[in-house]
Amino acid sequence: MQNFTYWNPTKLIFGKGQLEQLKNEVPQYGKKVLLVYGGGSIKRNGLYDNVISLLTEIGAEVFELPGVEPNPRLSTARKGVEICKENGVELILAVGGGSVIDCTKLIAAGAKYDGDPWDLVTKKAFAKEALPFGTVLTLAATGSEMNAGSVITNWETKEKYGWGSPVTFPKFSILDPVNTFTVPRDQTVYGIVDMMSHVFEHYFHLEENTLLQDRMCESLLTTVMETAPKLLEDLENFEHRATILYNGTMALNGMLSMGYRGDWATHNIEHAVSAVYDIPHGGGLAILFPNWMKHNLSVNPQRFKQLAVRVFGVDPEGKTDEEAGLEGIEKLREFWNSIGAPSRLADYEIDDSQLELMADKAMVNGEFGNFKKLKHDDVLAIYRASL
Repeated sequence: MQNFTYWNPTKLIFGKGQLEQLKNEVPQYGKKVLLVYGGGSIKRNGLYDNVISLLTEIGAEVFELPGVEPNPRLSTARKGVEICKENGVELILAVGGGSVIDCTKLIAAGAKYDGDPWDLVTKKAFAKEALPFGTVLTLAATGSEMNAGSVITNWETKEKYGWGSPVTFPKFSILDPVNTFTVPRDQTVYGIVDMMSHVFEHYFHLEENTLLQDRMCESLLTTVMETAPKLLEDLENFEHRATILYNGTMALNGMLSMGYRGDWATHNIEHAVSAVYDIPHGGGLAILFPNWMKHNLSVNPQRFKQLAVRVFGVDPEGKTDEEAGLEGIEKLREFWNSIGAPSRLADYEIDDSQLELMADKAMVNGEFGNFKKLKHDDVLAIYRASL
């Protein structure tokens, strides 16, 4: 385990009826508020009206940016930056899932930057300041509500990159499980895959003496796997929604990865796919992650065996570490299939015609991955295994 400093300044406000806390949180930052949201589901389920009502009560002047895409686009963030600069916005409020929050992070940083916000994503510039922003979460998936990371797509150039800065933590995040009741089954599944994938990205590392971190990761995975089938049978069950919502936050707020760096190669590989084909991020991860695992099983077979035994209930008796590890990978695939996640790129009508292009995009910054450095041929092999 390496030396580490843990710092997370986001105030997490969790539970039923906590939307009322907007009246306490928003006035701390100002009255000119930019409301950012997605495709309109918050209007259909009444959340939009509730938010507007609370903002009106405190005398907020509200500007709006609707229409944030599932893979949030640079063009939308640029519109938000323009609104902030033209109207002197003092606080941004993201109401939605990880995509809305990710877009908001770039708007917040871009509003304090003189150049093109894309410079911040491509690391030509570093975000040193940002407008304050809060979130009202409606989807359990990305953990963006309690971390500084963001993923943005430049649809014109077919590029999709992750970025972040210490100034892009939300000031506060309100998580009421009731606000996730209307999330459709497929989006619920994608969120479950995404949060599990975040844990896998943590889990596969090369650091020694991470006994507690390993157990924390394994506990989160087993909790999600026990809860997910129950939730998918009863999408408006408060207890199950609350469990999944809390797990999604804990999977990527830094708590699981103190003292080591995870791998994060599979996310990079998936970003290249959804940059070209605009598929759901969770769907892409469900397809790719088991194939990344098989490709890298030989790097540390014992670690794969540990995951297989502790999380997937594999009996290691009479099996090599590789055999036990492979059985665990197959059980992961079986679980994701059982809840309705895709397993092949062909499920999205993706063939082999763009594999080279996607591999080139994944390799734009050179070799990547902290468990094993992947080269161009590795990425292609994983894509081919995923067809």
